[in-house]
Amino acid sequence: MTTTASAVVTVTDDTFDHLVLRSARPVLVEFWAPWCGPCRQLAPVLDQIAHEEADRLTIAKLNTDENPATMIARNVLAAPTLQLYRDGELVKEMVGARPKRRLMQELEDVLPHFGQTD
Repeated sequence: MTTTASAVVTVTDDTFDHLVLRSARPVLVEFWAPWCGPCRQLAPVLDQIAHEEADRLTIAKLNTDENPATMIARNVLAAPTLQLYRDGELVKEMVGARPKRRLMQELEDVLPHFGQTD
């Protein structure tokens, strides 16, 4: 698989409930917009995490320009906003782009540790 084949799931107003809130795994949703520079910086970071953490996390993206209803319903005021949902509940929210290492540190306390022996 090449890096151009994304493991990131695209969600919309119509699919948010099914793909995010009803997911069996935690889902990190990026609320983004095409005009957002920090969103473009975050895209390769999220794609990398989606590949590396596929066993314990789903990464999803929602274009706020095309899906304003979910953005409003989820109280998203800025792009990029990252929201982590587990069992249909919002468990963490982060605003702004960040490097991969920092993002993973911020997520570590809310992600399941499948098969890890630390």
